[in-house]
Amino acid sequence: MRQVIALGGGGFSMEPENPLLDRYILSQSKSDKPKICFVGTASGDAEGYIERFYHAFRGENCEPTHLSLFKPHTRDIKSFVMEQDILYVGGGNTKNLMALWREWELDVIIRQAYDNGTILAGLSAGSLCWFEEGITDSYGTGLEPIACLGILRGSHSPHYDGEEDRRPSYHAFIRDGKISSGYAADDGVALHFIDEELHTVVSSRPEAAGYRVDTEKETKLSTSYLGAED
Repeated sequence: MRQVIALGGGGFSMEPENPLLDRYILSQSKSDKPKICFVGTASGDAEGYIERFYHAFRGENCEPTHLSLFKPHTRDIKSFVMEQDILYVGGGNTKNLMALWREWELDVIIRQAYDNGTILAGLSAGSLCWFEEGITDSYGTGLEPIACLGILRGSHSPHYDGEEDRRPSYHAFIRDGKISSGYAADDGVALHFIDEELHTVVSSRPEAAGYRVDTEKETKLSTSYLGAED
């Protein structure tokens, strides 16, 4: 079973007091104590971001670690990645993330890990990267289309309710044929794909939701609020 959990926003970096989505990600692993690796490439491996990851996950039933391309701790990146149960990719600049992954051949390694059962997760840039394409502010001001890994078919927009230009821009790019139809996610929402098909949509906020966006319409997806289980 191959899994991708794409967060429009949320998790430890946006909702440090709300662990619902992070715990959901951990719960999808078959391991009793999953090895979860933070990949902060999109932020330039910002030390503060990495520290926040450890602060959040050291209190959970898991083995947290991180992979830096700016200060690699091993020359054998492939073996290190293949040992992980979960890869959790942080937000930042998607274009830089894609360029560095390709230069280091991390894109190829991640695909191999995915096929081997490693769960791929992340938010913002770490959500967008798994799709064929989407919209990004990586180029500076404004939103533009960007091509990504293509593990998941179609396009994606994170931060659907968190940034006022996201929804109209995503609709316009799809309508004008600049990107294909796809999925959008509000902040606090995770789109959970199994074997490249959308399996479920969960949220850490009661009103947040996921959406299917096509040329002519937007369809709100059934979204389960994780806090309702408490």
